[in-house]
Amino acid sequence: MKNTDRKLDPLSDEFASEDDASEFWDTHSITDYEDFLEPVDLEIDLKRRHFEIEVDEETFFALRAIATKHRKPVKQVASEILKGKLEVA
Repeated sequence: MKNTDRKLDPLSDEFASEDDASEFWDTHSITDYEDFLEPVDLEIDLKRRHFEIEVDEETFFALRAIATKHRKPVKQVASEILKGKLEVA
C-alpha cells in the first residue's frame, strides 16, 4: 500500500543524462511514481539468449587464467570451449 502522506521528490520529464536518471532511481522506488507511468507498445526481438552454468571454483580459475592469457572475457572463453567440445561430441 502506498504511503500518500509522504512528500515525493518531483519526477523530471527528462533527465539530463543516464547517470542522473540512474542516480534518481537508485534512491527512489518506481512504486511511488505509479501515477506517472504510461502504457507503451513494445516489440522485443531477442537474437541471443544467455544462460548460467554452475562450475566449481577450480574450473572457474582455470577459465579465468585462459581468458587473461588470451585477453578475452571469461564468458567468451567458456562459450568457445563448450562449442568446441559439442562439435566433436
